[in-house]
Amino acid sequence: MRILLTAGAARAFGPRLLAAHRGVELVTMGPGGTLSLGAGTPVERDASGVEVAWATTDLYREDRAVVRPFFGLVRRCETLRWFQSAAAGFDAPIFAELIKKGVIFTKSDVHAVPIAEYVLRAALDHCQDAKAWSVAQAARRWETHEFSEVFESTWVVVGLGSIGAAVATRARALGAHVIGVRRSAAAGGPVDEMVTPAELPAVLPRADIVALCAPANSSTEHLVDEGFLAAMQPGALLVNIGRGSVVDENALVAALDADELGAAVLDVFETEPLPEDSPLWAHPKVTVTPHDSANSARRVRRQFELFSDNLARYEQGEPLRNVVREADLV
Repeated sequence: MRILLTAGAARAFGPRLLAAHRGVELVTMGPGGTLSLGAGTPVERDASGVEVAWATTDLYREDRAVVRPFFGLVRRCETLRWFQSAAAGFDAPIFAELIKKGVIFTKSDVHAVPIAEYVLRAALDHCQDAKAWSVAQAARRWETHEFSEVFESTWVVVGLGSIGAAVATRARALGAHVIGVRRSAAAGGPVDEMVTPAELPAVLPRADIVALCAPANSSTEHLVDEGFLAAMQPGALLVNIGRGSVVDENALVAALDADELGAAVLDVFETEPLPEDSPLWAHPKVTVTPHDSANSARRVRRQFELFSDNLARYEQGEPLRNVVREADLV
């Protein structure tokens, strides 16, 4: 079985992968899209024989000379049977294309812990008004201020995949009341209440914190619009770690200016990198981070563990973890 991966991934994970899985060969893609087998034997693209493609996080940090040929090969490879993504989202057109062709597509849940901790930090900073302490320290002023607690606050978590569930678990651990939002309101999940998207407007006025953990699709595009924001409490916090397309940024700025909500912490945006002329950069009620909430060093270890476990399942003909099906695309 031949596995396609980047040269960086082969250096980082290759020895452990080969030791744990005896029947595999590594097809490595280097700079410029060159392919090699094993110790460096050149491989022609049309004869690569790749059955599995593993897109590790380093692929997206490389220049286009690696990214484009990697996905170009994946798109054209007739022997490809399974694609393991490094991302939790699956809104890229190439992913839908693979799924519709019958390729097994598995997403990643390795980012759930750091992203959930990011959301928790954002909530604590907001509730405790941590910025006030930083300002006072910079001015060498001994100033106290009263603040609120996460305990007994109400959270609305939109999207209860691995990330949303991790957010909900941590919020409840601090004593928050969590309302989950997903397509099916059937019982289950680490929440106190479950509602459908149709019922979301009715619970928004109760929320002290709204965490957006939903994927990008036709039903979530500009979910956070003028009406959504108007329904929120004036002092509430909005945190977006899902996808930038979920939030209408113009409506968000207008709502913040009108004091319809307290603050927004945004890690994803409609256009990335965020344009220099975006009003979000300098808005006093907005915290901007550069799509960085998942960037824990430990995610690399989890990335290997997930792929190795799924590869063992694949070899044994067992169901894989985190499979995305065509029905999930809408």
